[in-house]
Amino acid sequence: MTHYKTISELLKANGFPPPENPLLGILTFEEDEKCTFLEKEFTTDFYTIAFTKLKSGSFQYGKTKYDHDNGSMAFLKPHQKITLNGIENSEKGFLLYLHEDFLVSHNLYKEIKKYGFFDYEVNEALHLSPKEETILWELFNKIKGEYYNNQDEFSRDIMLTHIDSILKYSQRFYKRQFLNRAVLSGSITSKFTEILNLYFEEGQLQIKGLPTVKYMATQLALSASYLSDLLKQETGKTTLEHIHIALVLEAKNILMSTDKTVAETAYQLGFENPPYFSRLFKKEVGITPTEYREQFLN
Repeated sequence: MTHYKTISELLKANGFPPPENPLLGILTFEEDEKCTFLEKEFTTDFYTIAFTKLKSGSFQYGKTKYDHDNGSMAFLKPHQKITLNGIENSEKGFLLYLHEDFLVSHNLYKEIKKYGFFDYEVNEALHLSPKEETILWELFNKIKGEYYNNQDEFSRDIMLTHIDSILKYSQRFYKRQFLNRAVLSGSITSKFTEILNLYFEEGQLQIKGLPTVKYMATQLALSASYLSDLLKQETGKTTLEHIHIALVLEAKNILMSTDKTVAETAYQLGFENPPYFSRLFKKEVGITPTEYREQFLN
């Protein structure tokens, strides 16, 4: 598989014009323009922000294939495998390539790592409304205008400001998508709880140990980052916090209904380290497992 260390390498290898700036690449394409990559599988050393509307073909990021039949945004981080198959654009789109070195000494160097959607799978792409498309195109065109306008000492900061705005708007639009998803497919929290309860009922805690965030995400056919952000939007709590709450609730039942010691309770719940279980219990409940049991005995 080909790995592109620089944006220049990627563009040159695929027959595109060289970038105006070696650390920032821009491609725009329409139905009657070629935007065909010679390499069908590759990885890069830079971020990619893509807006696409496909007439045919598919785009794969990581292990998930997705057919963008609607206008959508995808956010790809460095070193992730990208697979392209027979792509044909139905309308105009764009690609922004952003090398991490371009961000050095700018606030976005740290901020970009906080945007969870760079860890989403492509089937969790951001689907835009016409109004949202217009906003993002306006920002992209401002970047493009600055990019091709004899860059000077102000250009980098201006372009990064607009890129930061694209990311902030995308964060806002994802929250709208989370709300719509909940309405269309039912509360993800309810499905999450069902899967977790089944895990407990089937004795998986003793067999497999504590359920992980990755396990829960896989059961819901979501990436771990997307699930946590979705739950955070619905409930204000992350996936891990929901797992901890369920475990503490189960622990309360055991402490109330059996004579098991705290250590035995911890092992039954899949904890290999009883002191860790006690710390988690106190964090969630405010008192230790022993103190919790004693308050019902007095």
